[in-house]
Amino acid sequence: MPFIYQFAAGAVAGISEILVMYPLDVVKTRMQLQVAGGSGPQYSGVVDCLKQIVAKEGASRLYKGISSPVLMEAPKRATKFACNDEFQKIYKDLFGVEKLTQPLSILSGASAGCVEAFVVVPFELVKIRLQDVSSSYKGPVDVVRQIIAKEGTLALYNGLESTLWRHGVWNAGYFGIIFQVRSLLPKAQSKAQQTRNDLIAGTIGGTIGSMMSTPFDVVKSRIQNTAVVAGTVRKYNWSWPSLFVINKEEGFKALYKGFVPKVLRLGPGGGILLVVFTGVMDFFRTVHYKE
Repeated sequence: MPFIYQFAAGAVAGISEILVMYPLDVVKTRMQLQVAGGSGPQYSGVVDCLKQIVAKEGASRLYKGISSPVLMEAPKRATKFACNDEFQKIYKDLFGVEKLTQPLSILSGASAGCVEAFVVVPFELVKIRLQDVSSSYKGPVDVVRQIIAKEGTLALYNGLESTLWRHGVWNAGYFGIIFQVRSLLPKAQSKAQQTRNDLIAGTIGGTIGSMMSTPFDVVKSRIQNTAVVAGTVRKYNWSWPSLFVINKEEGFKALYKGFVPKVLRLGPGGGILLVVFTGVMDFFRTVHYKE
Protein backbone atom coordinates (compact mmCIF):
# COMPACT_ATOMS: atom_id res chain seq x y z
CA MET A 1 0.00 0.00 0.00
CA PRO A 2 1.25 3.53 -0.78
CA PHE A 3 2.75 5.56 2.07
CA ILE A 4 -0.13 8.07 2.01
CA TYR A 5 -2.63 5.35 2.99
CA GLN A 6 -0.49 4.28 5.96
CA PHE A 7 -0.14 7.92 7.00
CA ALA A 8 -3.90 8.59 6.80
CA ALA A 9 -4.79 5.39 8.68
CA GLY A 10 -2.35 6.27 11.46
CA ALA A 11 -3.88 9.75 11.72
CA VAL A 12 -7.43 8.38 12.09
CA ALA A 13 -6.26 5.85 14.68
CA GLY A 14 -4.45 8.50 16.71
CA ILE A 15 -7.36 10.92 16.88
CA SER A 16 -9.75 8.10 17.82
CA GLU A 17 -7.51 7.06 20.71
CA ILE A 18 -6.91 10.56 22.09
CA LEU A 19 -10.61 11.49 22.13
CA VAL A 20 -11.40 8.41 24.23
CA MET A 21 -8.39 8.34 26.57
CA TYR A 22 -7.29 11.97 27.05
CA PRO A 23 -8.46 12.50 30.69
CA LEU A 24 -6.04 9.78 31.78
CA ASP A 25 -3.23 11.69 30.08
CA VAL A 26 -4.08 14.78 32.17
CA VAL A 27 -4.00 12.65 35.34
CA LYS A 28 -0.69 11.09 34.31
CA THR A 29 0.95 14.47 33.77
CA ARG A 30 -0.34 15.87 37.07
CA MET A 31 1.04 12.88 38.97
CA GLN A 32 4.39 13.06 37.18
CA LEU A 33 4.82 16.75 38.01
CA GLN A 34 3.88 16.19 41.65
CA VAL A 35 6.89 16.45 43.98
CA ALA A 36 6.61 14.96 47.47
CA GLY A 37 6.33 17.76 50.02
CA GLY A 38 5.82 20.35 47.29
CA SER A 39 3.39 23.26 47.48
CA GLY A 40 1.00 21.90 44.85
CA PRO A 41 -1.87 19.42 45.28
CA GLN A 42 -0.92 15.93 46.46
CA TYR A 43 -2.64 13.02 44.74
CA SER A 44 -2.82 9.57 46.29
CA GLY A 45 -3.85 7.82 43.10
CA VAL A 46 -5.75 8.00 39.83
CA VAL A 47 -9.24 8.20 41.36
CA ASP A 48 -8.13 10.80 43.93
CA CYS A 49 -6.54 12.89 41.19
CA LEU A 50 -9.69 12.73 39.06
CA LYS A 51 -11.84 13.69 42.06
CA GLN A 52 -9.63 16.63 43.01
CA ILE A 53 -9.49 17.98 39.47
CA VAL A 54 -13.26 17.78 39.00
CA ALA A 55 -14.05 19.17 42.47
CA LYS A 56 -11.57 22.05 42.45
CA GLU A 57 -11.26 22.93 38.77
CA GLY A 58 -14.32 21.51 37.05
CA ALA A 59 -14.83 18.51 34.76
CA SER A 60 -13.79 20.52 31.70
CA ARG A 61 -10.24 20.63 33.11
CA LEU A 62 -9.93 16.94 32.26
CA TYR A 63 -9.79 18.07 28.64
CA LYS A 64 -7.57 21.12 29.24
CA GLY A 65 -4.94 21.34 26.53
CA ILE A 66 -6.61 18.76 24.27
CA SER A 67 -6.38 21.03 21.21
CA SER A 68 -2.61 20.61 21.15
CA PRO A 69 -2.62 16.78 21.27
CA VAL A 70 -5.52 16.60 18.80
CA LEU A 71 -3.46 18.64 16.36
CA MET A 72 -0.47 16.48 17.26
CA GLU A 73 -2.15 13.07 17.11
CA ALA A 74 -2.70 13.04 13.37
CA PRO A 75 0.96 13.59 12.39
CA LYS A 76 2.22 11.73 15.48
CA ARG A 77 0.37 8.44 15.01
CA ALA A 78 0.56 8.72 11.25
CA THR A 79 4.34 8.99 11.55
CA LYS A 80 4.42 6.09 14.03
CA PHE A 81 2.63 3.55 11.84
CA ALA A 82 3.77 4.77 8.43
CA CYS A 83 7.44 4.99 9.44
CA ASN A 84 7.26 1.64 11.21
CA ASP A 85 6.03 -0.01 8.01
CA GLU A 86 8.67 1.76 5.93
CA PHE A 87 11.49 0.85 8.33
CA GLN A 88 10.35 -2.79 8.24
CA LYS A 89 10.84 -2.77 4.46
CA ILE A 90 14.22 -1.03 4.78
CA TYR A 91 15.56 -3.42 7.41
CA LYS A 92 14.31 -6.54 5.62
CA ASP A 93 16.20 -5.40 2.52
CA LEU A 94 19.24 -4.36 4.56
CA PHE A 95 19.52 -7.69 6.39
CA GLY A 96 18.47 -9.77 3.39
CA VAL A 97 15.40 -11.45 4.90
CA GLU A 98 11.98 -11.95 3.37
CA LYS A 99 9.89 -12.25 6.52
CA LEU A 100 9.77 -9.89 9.46
CA THR A 101 11.34 -11.13 12.71
CA GLN A 102 10.87 -9.89 16.25
CA PRO A 103 14.34 -8.25 16.44
CA LEU A 104 13.53 -6.36 13.22
CA SER A 105 10.12 -5.41 14.65
CA ILE A 106 11.85 -3.94 17.71
CA LEU A 107 14.42 -2.11 15.58
CA SER A 108 11.75 -0.76 13.21
CA GLY A 109 9.62 0.39 16.13
CA ALA A 110 12.53 2.16 17.82
CA SER A 111 13.47 3.89 14.56
CA ALA A 112 9.90 5.00 13.94
CA GLY A 113 9.72 6.29 17.52
CA CYS A 114 12.79 8.46 17.03
CA VAL A 115 11.32 10.01 13.88
CA GLU A 116 8.02 10.50 15.72
CA ALA A 117 9.80 12.33 18.55
CA PHE A 118 10.91 15.14 16.23
CA VAL A 119 7.30 15.64 15.15
CA VAL A 120 5.73 15.74 18.62
CA VAL A 121 8.15 17.69 20.85
CA PRO A 122 6.62 21.20 20.43
CA PHE A 123 3.09 19.82 20.84
CA GLU A 124 4.10 17.83 23.92
CA LEU A 125 5.73 20.88 25.46
CA VAL A 126 2.58 22.97 24.96
CA LYS A 127 0.41 20.18 26.38
CA ILE A 128 2.58 19.77 29.50
CA ARG A 129 2.60 23.51 30.22
CA LEU A 130 -1.21 23.64 29.89
CA GLN A 131 -1.82 20.54 32.02
CA ASP A 132 0.26 21.79 34.96
CA VAL A 133 -1.99 22.71 37.90
CA SER A 134 -0.26 26.10 38.24
CA SER A 135 -0.66 26.92 34.53
CA SER A 136 -1.74 30.49 33.83
CA TYR A 137 -1.63 30.20 30.04
CA LYS A 138 -4.77 31.13 28.12
CA GLY A 139 -4.34 28.44 25.51
CA PRO A 140 -1.87 26.75 23.10
CA VAL A 141 -1.15 29.93 21.12
CA ASP A 142 -0.42 31.82 24.34
CA VAL A 143 2.00 29.08 25.43
CA VAL A 144 3.91 29.27 22.15
CA ARG A 145 3.96 33.08 22.21
CA GLN A 146 5.26 33.27 25.77
CA ILE A 147 7.87 30.54 25.29
CA ILE A 148 9.28 32.25 22.19
CA ALA A 149 9.24 35.66 23.88
CA LYS A 150 10.78 34.57 27.19
CA GLU A 151 12.84 31.47 26.35
CA GLY A 152 13.58 31.69 22.64
CA THR A 153 12.34 29.78 19.60
CA LEU A 154 14.62 26.79 20.21
CA ALA A 155 12.94 26.31 23.60
CA LEU A 156 10.00 24.81 21.70
CA TYR A 157 12.25 21.76 21.34
CA ASN A 158 13.00 21.64 25.05
CA GLY A 159 13.00 17.95 26.03
CA LEU A 160 13.86 16.55 22.58
CA GLU A 161 16.48 14.18 23.95
CA SER A 162 14.14 12.75 26.60
CA THR A 163 11.36 12.49 24.01
CA LEU A 164 13.66 10.48 21.74
CA TRP A 165 14.25 8.06 24.62
CA ARG A 166 10.55 7.84 25.50
CA HIS A 167 9.29 7.27 21.97
CA GLY A 168 12.14 5.01 20.91
CA VAL A 169 11.66 2.74 23.93
CA TRP A 170 7.84 2.76 23.81
CA ASN A 171 7.65 1.96 20.09
CA ALA A 172 10.29 -0.75 20.37
CA GLY A 173 8.28 -2.43 23.11
CA TYR A 174 4.92 -1.86 21.41
CA PHE A 175 5.72 -3.18 17.95
CA GLY A 176 8.06 -5.90 19.25
CA ILE A 177 5.38 -7.28 21.54
CA ILE A 178 2.66 -7.00 18.90
CA PHE A 179 4.75 -9.17 16.57
CA GLN A 180 5.24 -11.81 19.28
CA VAL A 181 1.64 -11.85 20.53
CA ARG A 182 0.21 -12.06 17.02
CA SER A 183 2.39 -15.11 16.35
CA LEU A 184 1.06 -16.82 19.49
CA LEU A 185 -2.63 -16.10 18.91
CA PRO A 186 -4.83 -18.40 16.77
CA LYS A 187 -4.90 -17.25 13.16
CA ALA A 188 -7.95 -15.06 12.52
CA GLN A 189 -10.60 -16.66 10.34
CA SER A 190 -12.98 -13.71 10.33
CA LYS A 191 -13.05 -9.93 10.70
CA ALA A 192 -14.27 -10.26 14.30
CA GLN A 193 -11.38 -12.58 15.17
CA GLN A 194 -8.91 -10.19 13.51
CA THR A 195 -10.29 -7.33 15.61
CA ARG A 196 -10.00 -9.48 18.75
CA ASN A 197 -6.38 -10.40 17.96
CA ASP A 198 -5.46 -6.78 17.23
CA LEU A 199 -7.11 -5.59 20.44
CA ILE A 200 -5.27 -8.19 22.52
CA ALA A 201 -1.90 -7.66 20.81
CA GLY A 202 -2.19 -3.86 20.89
CA THR A 203 -3.25 -3.77 24.54
CA ILE A 204 -0.40 -6.02 25.65
CA GLY A 205 2.04 -4.08 23.46
CA GLY A 206 0.86 -0.76 24.88
CA THR A 207 1.18 -2.10 28.44
CA ILE A 208 4.73 -3.42 27.98
CA GLY A 209 5.75 -0.28 26.09
CA SER A 210 4.44 1.83 28.99
CA MET A 211 6.35 -0.24 31.55
CA MET A 212 9.57 0.28 29.63
CA SER A 213 9.16 3.98 28.87
CA THR A 214 7.55 5.50 31.98
CA PRO A 215 10.82 6.64 33.66
CA PHE A 216 11.72 8.57 30.51
CA ASP A 217 8.18 9.96 30.38
CA VAL A 218 8.49 11.25 33.98
CA VAL A 219 11.80 12.91 33.12
CA LYS A 220 10.37 14.39 29.92
CA SER A 221 7.46 15.96 31.81
CA ARG A 222 9.82 17.49 34.39
CA ILE A 223 12.19 18.82 31.71
CA GLN A 224 9.46 20.31 29.54
CA ASN A 225 7.76 21.98 32.51
CA THR A 226 11.00 23.77 33.44
CA ALA A 227 11.49 27.13 31.75
CA VAL A 228 14.74 27.84 29.92
CA VAL A 229 16.44 30.78 31.65
CA ALA A 230 19.70 32.14 30.23
CA GLY A 231 22.65 31.64 32.57
CA THR A 232 20.71 29.26 34.83
CA VAL A 233 21.46 25.54 35.12
CA ARG A 234 18.17 23.68 35.20
CA LYS A 235 17.59 20.92 37.73
CA TYR A 236 16.13 18.68 35.03
CA ASN A 237 17.94 18.96 31.72
CA TRP A 238 19.12 15.61 30.31
CA SER A 239 17.42 12.22 30.68
CA TRP A 240 19.94 10.03 32.49
CA PRO A 241 21.18 12.66 34.98
CA SER A 242 17.55 13.54 35.72
CA LEU A 243 16.72 9.88 36.30
CA PHE A 244 19.45 9.70 38.93
CA VAL A 245 18.33 12.98 40.55
CA ILE A 246 14.72 11.80 40.88
CA ASN A 247 15.81 8.39 42.17
CA LYS A 248 18.12 10.01 44.77
CA GLU A 249 15.68 12.66 46.00
CA GLU A 250 12.34 10.87 45.72
CA GLY A 251 13.16 7.17 45.45
CA PHE A 252 12.87 4.65 42.63
CA LYS A 253 9.06 4.61 42.81
CA ALA A 254 9.03 8.25 41.74
CA LEU A 255 10.32 7.16 38.32
CA TYR A 256 6.98 5.42 37.86
CA LYS A 257 4.78 8.33 38.90
CA GLY A 258 1.73 8.41 36.69
CA PHE A 259 2.29 4.80 35.61
CA VAL A 260 -1.24 3.63 36.47
CA PRO A 261 -3.06 6.30 34.41
CA LYS A 262 -0.44 5.91 31.67
CA VAL A 263 -0.92 2.16 31.40
CA LEU A 264 -4.70 2.50 31.73
CA ARG A 265 -4.56 4.84 28.77
CA LEU A 266 -1.87 3.29 26.58
CA GLY A 267 -2.73 -0.33 27.32
CA PRO A 268 -6.30 -0.19 25.97
CA GLY A 269 -5.23 2.83 23.90
CA GLY A 270 -2.62 0.69 22.17
CA GLY A 271 -5.38 -1.80 21.36
CA ILE A 272 -7.62 0.96 20.00
CA LEU A 273 -4.75 2.27 17.87
CA LEU A 274 -4.04 -1.10 16.30
CA VAL A 275 -7.71 -1.99 15.73
CA VAL A 276 -8.54 1.36 14.10
CA PHE A 277 -5.32 1.42 12.05
CA THR A 278 -5.92 -2.12 10.75
CA GLY A 279 -9.59 -1.39 10.04
CA VAL A 280 -8.86 1.81 8.13
CA MET A 281 -6.07 0.12 6.17
CA ASP A 282 -8.47 -2.71 5.21
CA PHE A 283 -10.93 -0.07 3.97
CA PHE A 284 -8.20 1.67 1.98
CA ARG A 285 -7.21 -1.66 0.42
CA THR A 286 -10.72 -2.21 -0.91
CA VAL A 287 -10.78 1.32 -2.35
CA HIS A 288 -7.24 1.15 -3.78
CA TYR A 289 -7.58 -2.19 -5.49
CA LYS A 290 -11.01 -1.36 -6.92
CA GLU A 291 -9.29 1.49 -8.72
